[in-house]
Amino acid sequence: MITLKEMITKKEMKQFVMFPFSIYKNNPYWVPPIITEELETLNKDKNPAFENAEARFFVAIKNNKIVGRIATIINWYEVKEQQIKKMRFGWYDVIDDIEVSRVLIQKVEEIGKKNDLAYMEGPVGFSNLDKVGVLIEGFNHIGTMVTWYSLPHYKEHLENLSFTKEKEYLENSFQLEKVNAPYYKRVSNLIKHRFKLRSLNFTKTKDILPFVTEMFDLFNKSYAKLSSYVPISDNQIEYFKKKYISFINPEFIKFVMDENNKLVAFGIMMPSFSEALQKANGKLFPFGFYHLLKAKNNAKTVTSYLIGVDPAYQNKGITAIIFSDFTTSFNAIGVKNVIRTPELEDNTAIHQLWKNFDPKTHKKRRTYRKNI
Repeated sequence: MITLKEMITKKEMKQFVMFPFSIYKNNPYWVPPIITEELETLNKDKNPAFENAEARFFVAIKNNKIVGRIATIINWYEVKEQQIKKMRFGWYDVIDDIEVSRVLIQKVEEIGKKNDLAYMEGPVGFSNLDKVGVLIEGFNHIGTMVTWYSLPHYKEHLENLSFTKEKEYLENSFQLEKVNAPYYKRVSNLIKHRFKLRSLNFTKTKDILPFVTEMFDLFNKSYAKLSSYVPISDNQIEYFKKKYISFINPEFIKFVMDENNKLVAFGIMMPSFSEALQKANGKLFPFGFYHLLKAKNNAKTVTSYLIGVDPAYQNKGITAIIFSDFTTSFNAIGVKNVIRTPELEDNTAIHQLWKNFDPKTHKKRRTYRKNI
């Protein structure tokens, strides 16, 4: 018999967060989260995503043992302002028993019905900056700190429960040596001259902070047309500023400014923390900080996190400036590989952006939908 339990207390939420550690124990491709960071993400008193969203957390129990988990999420901005009557679910992990998945999904559907929502979609988080999707290809590639790993049966369970494909995401990678540095340097100089633009590069994190709010404002503006995009609030900007900016080498953040000193484009890359997070195994102490700091200071693989361009400057070659600046910085410190975070299959603009780098798709992931 499978029973469902809602997780509410601190002790219960830690059990919720720790469950995947049992599923993926000794799995060489799973990247564990930092436990304290994950607990904070799911805490309504600490994560500003809860200003516009509500979430409940459930585990499935069989033979007195946790065998699955799921978060049920309603983003009220999405429902009320965008009129998208979506019931979200995320943090979906389960043993290979479809009855466990059935019980978890039934709870998502029940909450969706009570709130007069039209369909379920998942796995997704609170917003576009959260992790997304289950893997459908690329199970034998290591994950990243900004993606969920999943086993083949996750996809199979959802499809057997009558879910259908909603969105598909591609994860690509390329070698830095594939980038034609002299070409991008030449194009960068031409674009700068034509539109009276300049690069803004950094060597200290404190110099980036005054620009972060403007950067997220531009992020909202440049991504607004993507399907079911939910804007990032001012408090979320402050939250992400504190959570991520210190993780990123200042040399890995590139801005493009116009003649009035206004930000018109940005690019953010991060060192790959995957292997460091595996060594930390969810804990910053006693050695987790050391592994993360070592990865930050000796990055040979980087993850492309975000690129944003003001709509007024899109399709004008502005990204050549960003690519040129990144190439210069990366060649100086010996970066070899670039991994791209999940990008929508139908985002043709982003695929065109990277096409000259000979990218290879190494993973595909998908969100699934079912009417309520």
